[in-house]
Amino acid sequence: MKVHPCPRNHPQEIPEIPAAAGFTLCVLCIKQVENNLRIIPALHQESLHHVSPAPRRTNPTKVSGSRKRDHLDIAVLDVRHNILVILESWSGVVVQKTGTIAPHRSVPPLARFLTANLEWITAQPPAGDFADEIESIATELRRTIDPDPGGLNRLTRQCVVDDCAGTITAAPHRAGNTGRSNIGCSAGHSWELREWLTLRQLIERQRKSVGA
Repeated sequence: MKVHPCPRNHPQEIPEIPAAAGFTLCVLCIKQVENNLRIIPALHQESLHHVSPAPRRTNPTKVSGSRKRDHLDIAVLDVRHNILVILESWSGVVVQKTGTIAPHRSVPPLARFLTANLEWITAQPPAGDFADEIESIATELRRTIDPDPGGLNRLTRQCVVDDCAGTITAAPHRAGNTGRSNIGCSAGHSWELREWLTLRQLIERQRKSVGA
């Protein structure tokens, strides 16, 4: 059986990786797109808090023509809408080709649906485009939440559990044989993805206390 190279761009030191047997993508890319799909709902939920950022303090001496107004970040709204459109589009392809029932039109069920059908998707010719788009929207969400290039995209922080020397990364992982994807520290503590917002707040509070 002829082995085809993975169609995605890889680091220059490994420019060509063979696709996994029976798939269009290599094992690394399949795992990457799975991780992105599992973290996207948590990132999408957190991005909601950036739609209406805290207003800046205005000049207290200025009275004429001044008034408080809520401010919506249109760029964040566009990102959130784009996520939904892309996930819904790929889910529609799966539904059309496989005859499965379409998921509810919101990010969490769409992401779960695509994860459940990932084996089928990554065996199809457009799998490279799918992986690229999923990676793109995950990256866009991370940038929306933390524009600092040294922030969430490469988040590695000390574990928030007292007296734990482990480190936490933003990348999710499967927890044993449960099939669930958790965020964990190197010492073994773990949290469900739905707890990510609370966990990140604890991480940021810890970071600020250290820097104080």
